[in-house]
Amino acid sequence: MSVYRESFLKGAKDGIPIALGYLAVSFSLGIAMRTAGITSLQGFFLSLLNLASAGEYAGLQVILTNGSYFEIAMVTLVANARYLLMSTALSQRFSPETNFLHRLGVAFGITDELFGAAIAREGDVDPVCYYGSLIPSAFFWALGTSLGITAGSVLPAPIVNALSVALYGMFIAIIIPPSRKDKAVAVCVIAGFFFSWLFSVIPLLSSITGGTRVILLTVVIASAAAILKPLQGDSYDA
Repeated sequence: MSVYRESFLKGAKDGIPIALGYLAVSFSLGIAMRTAGITSLQGFFLSLLNLASAGEYAGLQVILTNGSYFEIAMVTLVANARYLLMSTALSQRFSPETNFLHRLGVAFGITDELFGAAIAREGDVDPVCYYGSLIPSAFFWALGTSLGITAGSVLPAPIVNALSVALYGMFIAIIIPPSRKDKAVAVCVIAGFFFSWLFSVIPLLSSITGGTRVILLTVVIASAAAILKPLQGDSYDA
């Protein structure tokens, strides 16, 4: 067995459980995409080229509100801003001999779970090992989205509506644990809900499009939290 093959299979061993989790989550995302008029093939490539659940969901909400391309770009940038930090942390773990193409390949597929798996391994980050985790994860994420869209097209409306709720359940599952662990995060979550509701009922603010609303609230609330309650130490230490 070649060194490259052994390294790839080592990464795949960590990537398969991540991929199966992505399949379930992206299926719910596909159900939501179906309501936006996105086809199975479009959804497959949309997810394959955009490996970010929160960013993809935020962009989808802009599409559903007929937002502009600029709003989609901005809301995706804001929602995915944490990957800039992850990329910076991961770049410090590369061997100096790692070439630019490998660095670019790894940068394409940095997600919370793949980052966690890579940063937990001892020694330098091996791009081939990372690809072993990335490839099945990216494929299953895209496949789940496509299957969700297909299911949304053939299943009865009541079942589709029920499955659509699963996406919101996913985000609740994401925000509840860190909110219970950190009061500052809990305050940000509550503030997000409150001001989002406020924007929908105040006449002047309700005229702002959904995409712009998400951008404004994310930047303002996150900036306030960073100023009032800055993180202590390096949150991405292994």
